[in-house]
Amino acid sequence: MGDGDIGTAAATQTITRRRLVRDSALTAGALALASQIDITYALAQDEGPIKVGWLGDRTGDFSVVGIQKFNAANLAVNELNEAGGVLGRELTLVAEDAQSDNQRYQQMTRKLILQDQVDVLHAGFTSASREAIRPIIDQNQVLYFYNNQYEGGVCDSWVFPTGAVPDHQVVPFVPAVMERFGNRFYTIAADYNFGQLTADWFKTTIEAQGGEIIGEEFIPLSVSQFSTSITNIQNAAPDVLIVLLVGIAQSSFYEQKNAAGMQVPMATTINMGQGYEHLRFPPPALNNMYVTVNFMEELAEQLETDFPDRIRALYPDAEYVGMEAAAEYEGINLWALAAEAAGTTEQDAVRQALETNITFEGPAGPVTIDPATHHTIRNIFLVHADEEHNIVLDDTFEAVRPDWLSQEMGCNLAETPDNTQYVPE
Repeated sequence: MGDGDIGTAAATQTITRRRLVRDSALTAGALALASQIDITYALAQDEGPIKVGWLGDRTGDFSVVGIQKFNAANLAVNELNEAGGVLGRELTLVAEDAQSDNQRYQQMTRKLILQDQVDVLHAGFTSASREAIRPIIDQNQVLYFYNNQYEGGVCDSWVFPTGAVPDHQVVPFVPAVMERFGNRFYTIAADYNFGQLTADWFKTTIEAQGGEIIGEEFIPLSVSQFSTSITNIQNAAPDVLIVLLVGIAQSSFYEQKNAAGMQVPMATTINMGQGYEHLRFPPPALNNMYVTVNFMEELAEQLETDFPDRIRALYPDAEYVGMEAAAEYEGINLWALAAEAAGTTEQDAVRQALETNITFEGPAGPVTIDPATHHTIRNIFLVHADEEHNIVLDDTFEAVRPDWLSQEMGCNLAETPDNTQYVPE
C-alpha cells in the first residue's frame, strides 16, 4: 500500500467519522476534536524515515550484476542522508534479495508494497523479472524504477526505466559496426523477451541500413554448452556476431568460443558493461567485442568521475562498477529530486514531478527523465575490448533521446495513462 492508498484510507475514516457525528448529533466540540485527529493522522504520514524499497539479485545467476546495483543503491542513500535526507527526512533502504527467481520477485514485491509500505521501489535485472512484477506495480500504483538496460518498449504510467534502451544503443551502434566490419550479421541471444526483442531491434536496424541477418539462435537461460552454436557460426562466417547472452550459465560461451579459436568481431548491448566478462575471462575471448554503454568503470578517468572510488570507499571488495550500478545510483537520485520538487512522497505527486524534465548529473553526465516515455535522455559511449581486454573508447553520442516510443507508438504518459510494452515491427 503506497501513500496514495493511505490517503484514501484517511479520507474513508473522515467520512465515517462525520457520519457518526451527524447520526449521533455530537456537539461542535466533538466535531472539532475529530477534525484535529484527522490533521494529526495526515501529518503522521509525512514523519519518520522515508522507505526506499530495493529488490534485486544479491545471490543466484544474476548476482554478478545484482551486487553492483545493491552497492550503488546504498551509496545513493548514504550520500542523500549525509546531505540532509529528502524533505528533511532520513532515507532507509528496505532491501530484499530476489535470489534470481521470478516467483520470489513477485512475493517480495508484495511484501515491500503491502507490508513494508515503501515510498518507491527500485527493482529488477532481467526483463522477465520486470514483467513478473509490473502487474503488481500497476495494481497498487506504486512508483517503480527499473534501473537497467533492456529491450525497450515499456510505456507504463508507474514505471521509470532509467537504463539504456535500443534507441540509445542499437540505432547509433549498427552503422558504426557495419562501417568497420561489413553488413552480414549472425545473432545468438537468450531465449526470453530481452533476447528476442533486442534481436528484433538489431534486425530492423540492420536491414534499414542495408545489411542482413544470415542466422539467428535463441538459447535457453540454463544452457551452458555451446559447441553446436559455435560450429554453426563458424560455418556461416558472418562479418559480425551479435551476442545477447545473459547470466552465469550463458557466459560460458566466451571461454568455449575462445577455445574453438573463433575470433569474429562481436556486437552486444550488455556484455562487459554489465557482467565484466572482459575481466572474468582470459584474453582474447572478448577481443573485438563492441558494446554501447551508459557507463563502465574503465571510462571513469575520461569522464572525470570518482563514482567507482566512492563505491569502493563503501565496499572495498567490490569487484566491478558497471553500467547498471550507474543507472541504479541515478534512479534513486532522480526520484529524490522529484520528491523534493513535489514537496511530498505521495505517489502521484512525485510521478507528476518526474514528468517535468527532472535532471540529475550522473557519473557520465546529465540524465533527464523524458516526460512522454518515462525513459532517460543520456550520453552513450561506444567501446570495445582489444586483444588484451583493455577497454577502448571509440565514440560518444551525447544526449541520446528515447524517442521511438513517443514518435512511432504514440506513448505520451504525461497526457495519457498506459501500461503496454510495445515491440518493433
